[in-house]
Amino acid sequence: MRTLMVQGTTSDAGKSTLVAGLCRVLARRGEKVAPFKPQNMALNSAVTEDGGEIGRAQALQAVAAKVPLSVDFNPILLKPNSDTGAQVIVHGKALSNMEAAGYHDYKKVAMDAVLTSYQRLSQQYDWCLVEGAGSPAEINLRENDIANMGFACKVQAPVIIIADIDKGGVFAHLVGTLALLSEEEQALVKGFVINRFRGDISLLQGGLDWLEQYTGKPVLGVLPYLHDLALDAEDAINVSNQVSDAKLKVAVLVFPHISNHTDFDSLRLNPEVDLRYVRHTDAIGQVDLIILPGSKNVLGDLQFQHSQSWPKEIKQHLRYGGKVLGICGGLQMLGSEICDPLGIESSLGRVTGLQLADFVTTLSAHKTLTQAQGECLLDSNCVAISGYEIHCGQSHGSAMQQPFLRFSSHPQGVQYDGFISADNQIAGTYLHGLFDSSSACNAILAWASGGRWQGQSFDLDSHREQQLERLADICEQHLDLDQLFALANQ
Repeated sequence: MRTLMVQGTTSDAGKSTLVAGLCRVLARRGEKVAPFKPQNMALNSAVTEDGGEIGRAQALQAVAAKVPLSVDFNPILLKPNSDTGAQVIVHGKALSNMEAAGYHDYKKVAMDAVLTSYQRLSQQYDWCLVEGAGSPAEINLRENDIANMGFACKVQAPVIIIADIDKGGVFAHLVGTLALLSEEEQALVKGFVINRFRGDISLLQGGLDWLEQYTGKPVLGVLPYLHDLALDAEDAINVSNQVSDAKLKVAVLVFPHISNHTDFDSLRLNPEVDLRYVRHTDAIGQVDLIILPGSKNVLGDLQFQHSQSWPKEIKQHLRYGGKVLGICGGLQMLGSEICDPLGIESSLGRVTGLQLADFVTTLSAHKTLTQAQGECLLDSNCVAISGYEIHCGQSHGSAMQQPFLRFSSHPQGVQYDGFISADNQIAGTYLHGLFDSSSACNAILAWASGGRWQGQSFDLDSHREQQLERLADICEQHLDLDQLFALANQ
């Protein structure tokens, strides 16, 4: 297996995007390529077919490579649930919650899991394109590193460093990053890529020549700033899609520990939907639908809501005939109470819900990780719906007697999920990705608008494919791919 690693001078330098683009380039050439990120810290995740959990970026890269999702693509996933702690997921399964200091010591064990996954991939794939995390020059994280140079040195992976020129100071970023590496690590760095360039490339040439002469390493290409490139976000929330003449207005509440906000990409990209992400400093305003999204610390985020004006605004929204939808953690918040007796997500133990539906949720050690299909029961048409579940809680109460969906295929044999309120104004489900299905999306938007919605749903899968092909075209045009791929070891 040939291996090449992409590291960045900063977070959001373009590592995930470059790996995705190169995955699609190699897939076009008939190569069997595995994306790989030894350690990922993100609250957006995906479920593999065998019921494991990996970072959303690696799921996107697998789509780019045209290979099925595997837990080995992201052997260590950290999902923050506080400012200093995170749930540690190893080979797709939750291990425990750890504070940052404790995880620092655990990284020696985590490296074994990383190398096990890498070895398994080497027996199945022609190529492995590895994505680093953050920056390799973060001095405080160098000891026991498994995400960047620690891994590269272990397997002797050639490294490309990418930097974002749009942030400014690109030459300082590249030279400074290289200078802070050890001699062994510097030797593994084989070249640079500059990302998000705007303007006349000839005006940059003098700097590129200087960089190559100063470092002795080639610039493998300069990627242009890609306007409107829309791919699944690893963690950061993309800007809202505010449309002046929209047929539907949707507000998504941004909790401190919001997770899987990629659920709403098909709404954000739909030109007929005005979707806003509402932060705690903002008023919700007049909308058709309020969505309570997933959360990695549902009790903490529920307590946070109680300290804001949101509960009052939600009730006012309902009095005026508006609709409310809760997804996963957002579903749990709509009930009477959430209990966490084992301290799965926090030490709060028990928090009163928004009391908009009659049910109680209890968090347990077992984490449901499934892909599932069924029928949405919002109207008499029972349209097809599919998605995935990632949750620790089980919800029980009279509200569940009128379910949101009926499963036709569920690995654990579950028949029904979620609820619809008696007045048809409030609904909740544990299913993520429900808007990605065009029929289900149209049914939900028709419900949210009281039947007014006559727009078109957004085909997210087709759009994702178009964007990946566009990205691969850009890589073909602006990178010296022969030189770049020749750097990979065997």
